[in-house]
Amino acid sequence: METPKKSYKETLNLPDTPFAMKAGLAQREPGMLAGWEQEKLYERIRKKSKGQPKYVLHDGPPYANGQIHIGHALNKVLKDMIVKFETMRGFDAKYVPGWDCHGLPIEVQCLKEIGKSKDEVNPAEFRKQARQYAQKYVAIQKEEFKRLGIFGDWDHPYLTMNFSYQAKIAEAFFTLFEKDYIFRGEKPVYWSTGCETALAEAELEYQDKVSKAIFVKFPIRETGTKQLKFLQDCGADPKLPLSFLIWTTTPWTLPANVGVAVNGEMEYGFYVFPGKDIFIFAKSLEEKLKTKMGWADYQCVRTVKGEALQKMFPEYQHPFLERDGKVILADYVSDEEGTGLVHIAP
Repeated sequence: METPKKSYKETLNLPDTPFAMKAGLAQREPGMLAGWEQEKLYERIRKKSKGQPKYVLHDGPPYANGQIHIGHALNKVLKDMIVKFETMRGFDAKYVPGWDCHGLPIEVQCLKEIGKSKDEVNPAEFRKQARQYAQKYVAIQKEEFKRLGIFGDWDHPYLTMNFSYQAKIAEAFFTLFEKDYIFRGEKPVYWSTGCETALAEAELEYQDKVSKAIFVKFPIRETGTKQLKFLQDCGADPKLPLSFLIWTTTPWTLPANVGVAVNGEMEYGFYVFPGKDIFIFAKSLEEKLKTKMGWADYQCVRTVKGEALQKMFPEYQHPFLERDGKVILADYVSDEEGTGLVHIAP
């Protein structure tokens, strides 16, 4: 016969608590937030902090083009913790939320919605649609940020599309202009050929692509008396084409080539291929290149330091365009890969 199990429940002295055994935050938090809003908690904090030393957190605004994601949540929650902490320390830490309402992402989404290209839409109507699109997501993101429990002046956010905000930008720009800080110049920028606009680095998306590395001859157009004598003294035929041998992993940059860099301390060889060419490249890379290129019948007739090479042959001819380039000295040129000569394209 089995012994009945004894219940110890009645013998335990457990504390009695009004707290629920489960948090149920998804159900309870909306009520808590509504209570804070009804009590005007943020306004009361502002009133209580008035006159205290100010603590200003300059918050970079989110972009008004979609619902918030984990990056928004992390960003805003951490900043909210800072503002609340400084308020508890006795500072007047006001938080004014804002949104960036301009730029390419909104324009691209609007063009997708109407199914037309930029050239097919009326500029005034397009700006109106972009404004409506931004307003839509400002309203959506505002509620989502409030749902995270973030305190702020949500009824009076700053928007970069507000005309008063734009007027202040124009005013600040004019002030900079008056102080001669504005000038016209040139610099390379990221450019979208489809959208016909400059791009910020954050807007770039990279796609992995395997490209072939290539070897290119950079001919030395003419040789002067000293160069001819040098080649003759080496026992090389001065009538053979003389070229710098370049290796590049970015062949699409060759049209922009303006220079060839050599290392002043590196040894460079003059390699004669009978009846064909004379190539100049780093002596230390001879064996690697011989194996890779399958060379057999050639001879190194002379080696010189990069510094002497640059003085001897300061210019070369572009491999397929009618212009000359300069040979320069550069410490970053190495003999780990390639030919010990680096083609330069700005």
